[in-house]
Amino acid sequence: MAKEEMILTPEGLAKIEEELRDLKTVKRKELAERLKVAISYGDLKENSEYHSAKEDQAFLETRILTLERMLKTAKVVDAGELSLNEVGIGSTVILNDIEFAERIEYQIVGPAEANVAENRLSYESPLGKELLGKKVGDTINVNAPMGVLQYELLEIKLG
Repeated sequence: MAKEEMILTPEGLAKIEEELRDLKTVKRKELAERLKVAISYGDLKENSEYHSAKEDQAFLETRILTLERMLKTAKVVDAGELSLNEVGIGSTVILNDIEFAERIEYQIVGPAEANVAENRLSYESPLGKELLGKKVGDTINVNAPMGVLQYELLEIKLG
């Protein structure tokens, strides 16, 4: 099975590395202490603290494996390769929502970094796909459940 690349911005890479470090050092120690205390309560069959800690440990180890896998397949977007002439992964775009005459700013990122609340849009999303390769002045049409959404690309910024 071929491994898919995980495209990340330098900031996204740093965030994943920081989370992984925290999980391996701080969170593992906290869970080990919780397990130690829970085991001291005796009978493990009916020990809810123990079972809760073991469940949390499984989630923690799964997250660590997921982050390590992401880092192994990571391809970091080189800011030096970004262009102000067309949208690429890592670009920040300013759009005009034509229907509502509203300005919106998004950074185009990989799926692992996408967070609409932080205006970080995945290049795999419908709008992200349509934006890639576009130039200032282009109109972007995105099919949505409520109909076609139209945006005008006003500006492309680096990072």
